[in-house]
Amino acid sequence: MIYAELFLGFLIVGLLSFGGAYAAIPLIRDVVLLFGWADEDILTNMIAVSESTPGPIMVNLATYVGSSQAGILGGLIATTAVVLPAFFIILLIVTVLKKMIENKYVQAVLNGLKPCITGIIIATGCFMILQNCIMPVVHQPADFRSVLIAAILSILFFGWNKLMKKRMSPILLIAVSAVFGIVVYGV
Repeated sequence: MIYAELFLGFLIVGLLSFGGAYAAIPLIRDVVLLFGWADEDILTNMIAVSESTPGPIMVNLATYVGSSQAGILGGLIATTAVVLPAFFIILLIVTVLKKMIENKYVQAVLNGLKPCITGIIIATGCFMILQNCIMPVVHQPADFRSVLIAAILSILFFGWNKLMKKRMSPILLIAVSAVFGIVVYGV
């Protein structure tokens, strides 16, 4: 039964996700919580690990959730389910709809979706900051170390862009985050 739930849950994620992995995180969160595969804290840790490992976040997260619920086979099923819709959609676009993508109306729809996806990503980030830094689990005070790390990383990211006149590498930002995490929480 768990295999069917994993397949169905992540097939829905794969079908309804638009705009990349960060935009899919709220949908993955809803599916994971609906099926009871993890709670908010565990899911947040899964997202952090999925973000830190090589590969697409959505695929990493599906693999992580699937393997945590049903072993290697569960991970394979969840991963297959989440990439299956994109595989068939790309196959369809490449073979049948190649000219349609050049249509000005299709381009207008895609351009209209960009602000929506940006809003979803920003809302997810704000939700994660509120959930983990400002409004922590009941009976625990706010984790000021998390707030401090988030503030320092934000300043570093935007300061780097201003000073260096180029974008900071996400890999460098993740590495700096890991160092801060080790120093603040590990020491």
